[in-house]
Amino acid sequence: MWQIILKADFYYLTRTPLDRALPAIAERVRAGGERLHIVADDPALLDRLDTLLWTYKPESFLPHGREGGQPVLLAPLDGASAYPNLAYVDGIWRTPPMQTVRVFYFFAEDTLDNARAAWRGLSDTDIERRYWKQDADGRWVEGP
Repeated sequence: MWQIILKADFYYLTRTPLDRALPAIAERVRAGGERLHIVADDPALLDRLDTLLWTYKPESFLPHGREGGQPVLLAPLDGASAYPNLAYVDGIWRTPPMQTVRVFYFFAEDTLDNARAAWRGLSDTDIERRYWKQDADGRWVEGP
């Protein structure tokens, strides 16, 4: 049974591109025995990420696919997701389905206004928000 405590982790991609940050998060989610739905509406972006998850590290294997039932699913968010963890990878915030436990929201300079609007929009909700940025050494640190 899933907890219904939603956490939203905002990752500001300043030093590390999505192509490096996303596989690390996906590996962490899978290491915890959980499933991850990677969400974007752009089929070309999903195709690129699909290829990336096969090739980002020669020594690792991250089971994933474009149709339901995969440990890591790459697909638009159509209705309710059966996955407890969602990764919004296109800088667009979506209202998470009820059964969601955690959202990983990746944004860069070009989607900074979207991220700010999403952050403000969540201020009056029960969603626990955390903001992550990178320090001078490239490590992710929780921001103010």
